[in-house]
Amino acid sequence: MGSEVKIVRCPQCNGDSIYASSNPFRPFCSERCKDLDLGAWASESFRVPTEAPPESEPFGDPKLQ
Repeated sequence: MGSEVKIVRCPQCNGDSIYASSNPFRPFCSERCKDLDLGAWASESFRVPTEAPPESEPFGDPKLQ
């Protein structure tokens, strides 16, 4: 029961990845995939979606300024 190996999809290459403490790169399958993902975040290729403020009010609510 405790020795079951959980296999997940690598978020970078979609290959199989062992999700266990024996895989130091989890949830990635390799150091390369982990580094590619980190590089994408660092270069802002990945972004957390946010709602942009309206063009007419670049700093938010004018009453609060």
